[in-house]
Amino acid sequence: MIKSRIVFDLDGTLIDSAPDIQGIANDLLAAEGAAPIDLKQTHDFIGNGLWVFVQKMRALRSLPDAAQDRLVEAFTEKYYTAFSRTTLYPGVRRALTELVADHSLGICTNKVIGPCRAVLEHLSIDSLFSTVWGGDSLPTLKPDPAMLHAAFDALGGGPRIYVGDSEVDAETAQRASVPFFLFTEGYRKTPLDQIPHDKTFGTYDEFPKLIAQQVNAQS
Repeated sequence: MIKSRIVFDLDGTLIDSAPDIQGIANDLLAAEGAAPIDLKQTHDFIGNGLWVFVQKMRALRSLPDAAQDRLVEAFTEKYYTAFSRTTLYPGVRRALTELVADHSLGICTNKVIGPCRAVLEHLSIDSLFSTVWGGDSLPTLKPDPAMLHAAFDALGGGPRIYVGDSEVDAETAQRASVPFFLFTEGYRKTPLDQIPHDKTFGTYDEFPKLIAQQVNAQS
């Protein structure tokens, strides 16, 4: 089998972190005397990085622009240890362990790099990835393709595949001109037929087989 470079988004793709993100957000909102957000709103706000998440959260609860930097800093501090309700999606560990034997794996996420590395270590999957890129690794965030290109470059040679769950990930893959595999159980906001993709999958039990099919088609 040809060794491929497979890069993954993180939140909503490999891990379901929304309950912990919601918890952080609601702790901060409570301190501001504002009403909490629900899980659907949390899903809707995830995808464009922490700055945008806080910006959307503030706008919903009419908090002033002057609070942005302070709330981002407070959110980031809590982000390093908010793992109590974060889980791997079913089958992720097995799929990654199978794939890493034959392919090079990486992470490309808009999540801040420190909390990203912390949660990978907490879930004991950090050793499976040869390169990890986060929202503050470069001056730009996804959907700018620079971070995804950097992740693939760090993995050396071989066919490229990007795996994500959202509209942002799909646009990033398009702009990087790489095949995109869409995980259907994450935090996307629009119907599947409105998100450009090469393949979709709903469970990680089927994922290694999809990779093998893609590799064979590219060989």
